[in-house]
Parts: sequence; C-alpha cells; structure tokens
Amino acid sequence: MSTEENETELKKASGFKPVLGLSDEPGAEPQDWRAWVGKALEGAVFDQPEPAELMELTVIVPARNEQDCLGDCLQSLVAQSEDVFALGKDWELIVVDDHSTDRTAEVARSFAGVTVLEAPKLEKGWTGKANALWTAARQARGRWLLFIDADTIHEPGNLHRAMHEAKRHKAGMLSYSPRQIVTGFAQRSLMPLVFCELAISYPPAKVSDPAQHNLAAANGQFLLVEREAYRRLGGHASVASSVLEDVELAFMAKKRRIGLRFRYADDAVSTRMYRTTAAMAEGWTKNLALLFNNTLTLALWRALDFFLLFGLPVLAALLWNARLMQHSMQWLSAGLVLAVLWVRTLIRFYARVAKSNFPLVDCLLTPLGLPLFVVLLYRSWFQHKIVKRVSWKGRSYGA
Repeated sequence: MSTEENETELKKASGFKPVLGLSDEPGAEPQDWRAWVGKALEGAVFDQPEPAELMELTVIVPARNEQDCLGDCLQSLVAQSEDVFALGKDWELIVVDDHSTDRTAEVARSFAGVTVLEAPKLEKGWTGKANALWTAARQARGRWLLFIDADTIHEPGNLHRAMHEAKRHKAGMLSYSPRQIVTGFAQRSLMPLVFCELAISYPPAKVSDPAQHNLAAANGQFLLVEREAYRRLGGHASVASSVLEDVELAFMAKKRRIGLRFRYADDAVSTRMYRTTAAMAEGWTKNLALLFNNTLTLALWRALDFFLLFGLPVLAALLWNARLMQHSMQWLSAGLVLAVLWVRTLIRFYARVAKSNFPLVDCLLTPLGLPLFVVLLYRSWFQHKIVKRVSWKGRSYGA
C-alpha cells in the first residue's frame, strides 16, 4: 500500500488526520512514550525525509516585530555554545521571521551561526505563531526541539540542563514557566494576580502527574519536545488554529501518554512578556478565557475581593464614628467584627497572591490591580464568547 493510500485508510478508519511522522491512530499508543522512540509504528505516515544525521538539539524562535528584545535572547543562547556543545555542530538555532516590519530579521542575521527563515504566507486556519514554528520544525535536525519566545533570557547552561532534566524524568515534553520581569504600575499590580490564578488552576506537581489525565499545562515561552514525541502529537499543524497552542499540545501529550513535566523555573529562564500596558491588555484578552473556564465567576470573586479589601475599612470607620456620636457598644462591636473580617480577608488574599512567585513589593500592589484584572477577565470572555474573535500583533483570529 502506498503512503497516500495508507493515509486515506487511516482517515476513513478513525477520522484522525496524520500530519507528520509517527501519527498512528490515537488510542493505540504504548503506555510509555519511550517504547516507540526511533521506531516506525504500523500505519505511520512520513511526509518528509529524515536528515542524514541528527543533532542533539534544535532551538526555534518565532519572531514578529521583536527587534527590541530578540538581541538579548539570542545573545543568551549563542553564549551557551562551547567545545562539547558547539552551535552548528551539536545544536542549531533557527529564528523564523514572521513578516516583521521592523529590524527583527536584521538583528537575527547579526549573530553568527543563527539560521534565519522567513515564515510562509499565513493560510486560513493558522495562527502566525503556529505557522512560524511549523516552518522551522519541518527543517529541524535536532533530537530535541526547543520552542522559545523572542522575549526570553536564558541562564548559562540552561539548554543542556533542560535536556538532562527531561531525560531524568522520562518526559517527552518539558515546559518551564519563566521568572516574569515586569515594569510600571499596571504590570506590577496585575501580573501577580494572573500568575497566582495560573498556579492555583494548574499546580505544577499535578500537571506533571501522569495520573492526572484531565489536567495539563505548558508555557510556549519554553517548550522542549523530544523529536519523536513531537511527531506523535502531529506537530504544530495539529494545533494550527489554536491561539493557546502550548496548552493544547500539553493536553495532547497527556492524552497520548508522551510524558509531561512542567515547573516554575526562575533558575533557568526569565522573560519580559509585555513592553506596554496596551500589549499586556491585548495579550491577556486573547488568553484569559482559554486559561480559565469560569472566567465570569472568577471576575465576580475578584470584584468581591476588591470590595472587601477597600470597603470593609470604610464601613468599620463609619460604625466607629457612629459609636462616638451615640455612645453605643453595639456600633463598636460591629466595627470590630468588620475589622477582624478585613484582616482575615487580607491574609487570605495575600496567601493566594504569594503563589505567583513574584517579588514581595509587586504582590503588595496587587489589590490596586484588581479592577483591571476584572475588566480583562470580562473583556476576554466577551471577545471569545460573544464576538468570537481576538487580535494579536496586528492579526485577527477566530476564537
């Protein structure tokens, strides 16, 4: 049977569309992803030839108008080239210019050893990031593929350590949540709120637990995937239309028993996600409704937090003033009850925010960021559920 006939039979049998490499019918996977590494499983479809010789790692950086941050990212990466792990020999670094209108491509070409590709025309049903990553992945020569964002900064030796960590934990997919660098009042007060909710909704220990089938997460700012595992998932073509492709790949990894590990990694990588408040608002509008299923409920709870944190002291003060005028112990007692309730609310709130892994000063500012968080939660829900479109970096996508 020819390759095309084989692919047609697979489609008819299961409705599953093979995309790249080992894309056999879901449900037939071995329990351990390592059992099929390097093996051509029955029914596998290959739509591209393998390179004659594989490297240890391919690092892929999609970049669209990233001239302000790409240089620092690439500098932190190329600096990890050494005799035993030489760029161009043991690993490769690919930047995909996603139709930038600034000096992004020029910045990338200024680094020796960096391969610069141009993303093809964006076809219907694809997001720009998935299109860029898929372009490079189909040419990658690494046994491991590392997808990172252009605004990340990597600690010395991070690339080697990440591969060793994935192997040690028998993970076909390893993702890091970087240390977040924030500037300005809006970012410093809002970002810890978002990341504490993420830490609560996606606890890394449970995400990394194979028994937790319905809980998965990944951060596209640092996503390391073993080559055959990537094929098993169908590559980024399988999440072509998703605006949250990293989390969707993580769920697929859990479902297909790839082996997923996820953790907060301030020891390995840092990032400054947004340069402006407008970019931050656009970014979280795109993502919040996808990250949290109960977006409106969450918005109501955080609005209640704001009322309790700022309203209870006012009510307590009014009651105490009433006591002074009317000389009534009842008013004083009611004021004390409200004061105790406020202290309890404050402790509970900051215990929650502490899970964000942000500095203390930023965490202390978060009550002032609650109104913006509520607005963005509602805005994200509205764009996804009512308008059914979101925008990012000058492009509009169906939600």
